[in-house]
Amino acid sequence: MNEIVAGLLRFVLRVVVVAIGVVLFLSLLAAVMVLALVWTLRAGWARLTGRPVTPWVMRMDPRSGFSTVFRSSERWSASRRSTAAGDASADDAAASRRGGVLPGAAEVSDVEARDVR
Repeated sequence: MNEIVAGLLRFVLRVVVVAIGVVLFLSLLAAVMVLALVWTLRAGWARLTGRPVTPWVMRMDPRSGFSTVFRSSERWSASRRSTAAGDASADDAAASRRGGVLPGAAEVSDVEARDVR
């Protein structure tokens, strides 16, 4: 009796997993079909009105994210280099870029400063 119930549960589980897979496949297929229909209608309308068929493009350049981060790290490392040289105006400029983080840090007396590793 135990083997029959276990076999029946395995069969039901397989049927449920296959049904979920079929539903997922059909939903993805429907989404692709809708996109293809929209693209076809858009291209047909462009040809009908005499306009060029323009592709859908990604409006964001993926390289811009890298250059933004690269410029940001360059800015902070430049301020660290100038602070190590003892330039007080560069320290004020770096604090203003950070939005004035740690105001009143000069008055702290119970903490020993240590080098950043």
